[in-house]
This record gives sequence, C-alpha cells and structure tokens, in this order.
Amino acid sequence: MINDSKISGIHHITAIASSAAENLAFYANVLGLRLVKKTVNFDDPYTYHLYYGDQEGFPGTIMTFFPWEKLPRGKTGAGMVTSIAFSIPIDSVDYWHKRLNENGVETKEGERFGDLLIQFEDSHGLSLELIETPTAHPTSTQSRNPISAAHCIVGFHSATALLRSLKETQSLLMNSMGMVLHDQEANRYRFKMKPDDAIGHFYDVVIDAQAEPGQQGGGTVHHIAFRTSTDDKLKYWQKSLMDSGFSLTPIRDRKYFKSIYFHEPGGVLFEIATDPPGFTVDEPYARLGRDLKLPDQYESMRAEIERRLPKLRSNIVETVN
Repeated sequence: MINDSKISGIHHITAIASSAAENLAFYANVLGLRLVKKTVNFDDPYTYHLYYGDQEGFPGTIMTFFPWEKLPRGKTGAGMVTSIAFSIPIDSVDYWHKRLNENGVETKEGERFGDLLIQFEDSHGLSLELIETPTAHPTSTQSRNPISAAHCIVGFHSATALLRSLKETQSLLMNSMGMVLHDQEANRYRFKMKPDDAIGHFYDVVIDAQAEPGQQGGGTVHHIAFRTSTDDKLKYWQKSLMDSGFSLTPIRDRKYFKSIYFHEPGGVLFEIATDPPGFTVDEPYARLGRDLKLPDQYESMRAEIERRLPKLRSNIVETVN
C-alpha cells in the first residue's frame, strides 16, 4: 500500500524537436503557451531545453523540448508516449479547428470517452490533441497570448502510451503509483490520478501486441514526469519503487524541481518530479522565459554557449487576436 504520497497528475512531458526557432513559433505563437524557461540540456549545453506552460509555469501545464537542430524525424511505437492531450474549455473545438487550419495545420476532429477532441501534429510531427474538458476554466491571460481567453489551453488533459501488453504496467500504475482504472474503450485503458479535478490526471494506455518499437527523433516524446509535492515524498517514491524491484536513478536536482527516473515495464521512461521550487527560483514572474538561464556548472561557458545557440526571442507574438 502507498501512503499519502500519491501521484497527483502529470508534472511535465519532455519531447524532441528538430529546430528551436520552429518549435518556439509553434508553441508560443500558434498554441499560445508561455515560454517560462529558456535553459540548456544538462547533458548537452549547446542545445536548448525550452519549457512552455501557463503564465506561472504551474506543474501540470509544462511541455518541454530538447530541440536538436536538423535532427531527423523519429518513429512512434511501442514503449513510448505517442500522443499528448491538452485541456481546452467546452465549445472550443471549432475555434481551434479554424485557428490551426489558418496556420497551415491539418486537423481531425473526434470523440473519446464522451469528450470532443481535435487531433493534429506540431511542426516536427509530434502527435497532439486538444480535448474539451468541463473543468477547463481559464483563470488568467497574458498580454502576449495570441489566443482568446475563452479558448486558451489550460494545461494537460492526458498522455497516451502505446504498449504491447498491459498486466505489469497496470500493476505499477495501480498498486505502486495509486492510480485507478477509470474507463476503457476497445484497446485503450484510461488510468486516473487523484484528485479528480487536478490538471493532467489521466494516463491512457493503448495495447497492441504487434506494435513495432519506436525510435526517438524529431517529433517523439522523450519522457513523461508525474507530480509529487515535496522532497520527502520524492524520497518515499524512490525507496518504494526500489523496494518493488525497479531500477531508479539517484535524485537529480534540475534547479526548478528535483526528480527520479525509471523505465516502466512497457518501456516508457517515467520521471517523478517535485512541484517546488518552480520557475521563479532564478528569475521574476514578469521575465519568465526571456533570459537564458544556465545550470551553475555551465555559467563559466556562457559566452560560448550563447554564441552557438540560435537567437529566439523575436519569434514570439506580442499581440492579442
């Protein structure tokens, strides 16, 4: 049994892009997400790590990217998160269908578990969905946001993983991580995290025993992170999962959160990350995402890093439609 340290939703999802400038133009200008942190990859300081989210960069809204320039497109497959869904307010599908089409993005409308949705791909082939959600109520807007406040993305709805079998992953999700099996449509199983009104509290698993393995590259997901509230609870998860036979990393200090990583039985890379300290730890709210922030170990290399990274700020729309 687990204690009160239950997973409370998706913290962030990290994917791979093939151009930082194109990635920023799409997520900031087309989807209207705020660039809340511009930093670099901990293992590759000459590549950006870009974080997008709501105004505050609240956990549950954070989409992050490693944009390796000119990286070939990857292939989605078994053992990967294959699609990412954001919540939008009721009666927003028509707005987004029109907006995406006007920006040259092909869309497909559908329904899942009774909710209307719109499916499309970003500029590098990453599969995205916008799902009308009754609890999706925008609380604020920003002067740079190009999206009507009534239709803004408010955070994650869910993520979809493709696996060859369910049993061992279901055991992890339910018996170790405290999720419940919420619903099923054909070979899609929906797991739910508590509380019920949390942002990003669904995790879908699609089962296809014949699915080929995926290959990471542009337009694929690198990993998915789930939320925990404190450092102590992160330590609990590390011990609990190790006691259950999983191989975990040491606790990593990512400056804006601390986290641990492990592969679930189906092959998806999981991370568990703390909510604090958040993105205002090294720059004020008003300037989130405007300046390049470097991990301490790379500060002495700033001049060379800045010389080699693409210039990005001019790509962001500064007006409201």
